[in-house]
Amino acid sequence: YHLFSHPAEIEAFRKNLLAWYDKCKRDLPWRKLAASESDTNRRAYAVWVSEIMLQQTQVATVIDFYNRWMQKWPTLQALAKASLEDVNELWAGLGYYSRGKRLQEAAQKVVSERAGQMPGTAEELQKLLPGVGRYTAGAIASISYGQVTGVVDGNVIRVLCRVRCIGADSSSPAVANRLWDLADALVDPARPGDFNQAMMELGATVCTPRAPLCMECPVKHHCRASCRVEKELEFASRRLLGQAASSFPQAPDLEECAAAVTGICSLCPPATEPWDSSLGVANFPRRAAKKQPRAERTATCVLERRGHRGEPEYLIVQRPSSGLLAGLWEFPSLPWGPELKEKQQTEALLGHVQAWAGEAVARGCLRHVGEVGHIFSHIHQTYVVYSLLLGGDPEMASDGRDEELERPAFRWVTQAEFQKSAVSTAMKKVL
Repeated sequence: YHLFSHPAEIEAFRKNLLAWYDKCKRDLPWRKLAASESDTNRRAYAVWVSEIMLQQTQVATVIDFYNRWMQKWPTLQALAKASLEDVNELWAGLGYYSRGKRLQEAAQKVVSERAGQMPGTAEELQKLLPGVGRYTAGAIASISYGQVTGVVDGNVIRVLCRVRCIGADSSSPAVANRLWDLADALVDPARPGDFNQAMMELGATVCTPRAPLCMECPVKHHCRASCRVEKELEFASRRLLGQAASSFPQAPDLEECAAAVTGICSLCPPATEPWDSSLGVANFPRRAAKKQPRAERTATCVLERRGHRGEPEYLIVQRPSSGLLAGLWEFPSLPWGPELKEKQQTEALLGHVQAWAGEAVARGCLRHVGEVGHIFSHIHQTYVVYSLLLGGDPEMASDGRDEELERPAFRWVTQAEFQKSAVSTAMKKVL
């Protein structure tokens, strides 16, 4: 019931989807490169960069970052020679910063260990490249090399769950494996890359999470969720007309899935979750309860001095090379100790800043500016922002790293230099 049982239906599904994709696909820079680049290594690299950038980031945001990246590092070799600082600077604002770092590390690995030759199959890509999982490997291999392999990302999960009325938790390993099997069975052997992009395009533009455009869907006639909606409407209208319950199915669609009647179907929605008529096809996939991000507070000091040319300069320090926002630059910051009163916290922050700015800090006046909120994937961060203007000639070391005191690297930057530095979106909000 949840799979395609007839080869003819699979062929029709492929034909309808690809015809729609050829007519309606968005004009995206990585698609142009994949279609026009004859060198398989450069083509695979171009697709790889786009897929890493698109992880958990919207297409509209990625386009500009992608164009600038490919202009600066058009080949694996060029990226392998770049510094991590340059990578972080270009990636700043794109979020999930470890993606750029792993991308560069993988490029260096391909250049040093494989003489610049990209792995040629999905299996090798996933095995050999840091940061490349099953989905990314399948996307690169199908689009760049024509390997007949399916892909499953968030958009594809939504399409498959609706087309086949799969309401079980799609994040569970058993259901995920069935979705991969279904994707592999559906992928068009003649145009695997286009088919996979068409599935993702359908999920992104038509079969959207909320308010899907079902009337524009090229595979509507293959969609069991759409059929379920029609049956539920028929069920409701008959009930309103007062027809006897015995004259129509009490549970529309369940009679078509024998396992669901016994309550043992691993792909049907749980019996405890009733159909929500207001959602329609958006009853699928089942929405797992999201884990709420933890709340954290951080005290941040924007330390300002008058530069040599008279324009303001700000002190930024580099974060550790691992963990959240690894290697990025920020204003001196300290976690807000829940046990500390505000006066104690500001004293701790002053002491923290003094490590870079010297005794001049003690003569300044720390001013509370306000609060800035920023949501990371798992943290709801609140920055309690303070400013401190240094007067006269500040007593401090030159920019760099103080090995003796093991301070992180730091430097003074103008506002223009700050905007070009590898700083997070949250720090730009702070400024």
